[in-house]
Amino acid sequence: MEIRRIRPDEALPWALLLDADPSRAMVERYLATSEVYLLERVPAAVVGVLVLTPIADEADDDAGAAGNVYEIKNVAVAESEQGRGYGRALIEFAIAEVRARGAVRLYIGTGNSSLSQLGLYQRCGFRIVAVDIDFFTRNYPERLYENDIECRDMLRLVIDFT
Repeated sequence: MEIRRIRPDEALPWALLLDADPSRAMVERYLATSEVYLLERVPAAVVGVLVLTPIADEADDDAGAAGNVYEIKNVAVAESEQGRGYGRALIEFAIAEVRARGAVRLYIGTGNSSLSQLGLYQRCGFRIVAVDIDFFTRNYPERLYENDIECRDMLRLVIDFT
C-alpha cells in the first residue's frame, strides 16, 4: 500500500469521496482549499481517500496562523477493502503529516450514527470536544441513516499536539 498526494491532472475518486460525504456540493466547497491523498494498492488501484484541510482555529488565539490547525474533511475506504486497517492507516498518515508540519491540533467530524468511525477515531487518539446539533438536518436536503440511526448531529473530535 502507498499513500500519496493526488496530482493536479488526476481525476478525483468521486465514488469514494461521496461515500464519506453524500453532498457533492459540500465536497466541492472544501476541496478548493484542501489536499487530497490516495491510498493505493500497487499497481495503481485506488482503495482509499483522505482530504486534509488547513483551517484557522478561531476559538484559540494561541493556535497561530492558518496552517497550524488542520481538519480531516473526508476519509473513505472502498467497501470491498474495509476491515483491513486501511482507514486507520489513512488517519495515522494524517496525524503524522500534520504533526511533522508543526500543527497544534487536528480535527475530524463524524455523524452521531457513524458508530464504527467514532470508535476508530477515538482509538487513534481523537477526543470528542463538541456536538453540532442538527448539523446534517440543516446542511443536507435528504435524511441520512446509518446503523438504523438517523444522522442528525456532527460530533467534533480533536487531537491536541501541544
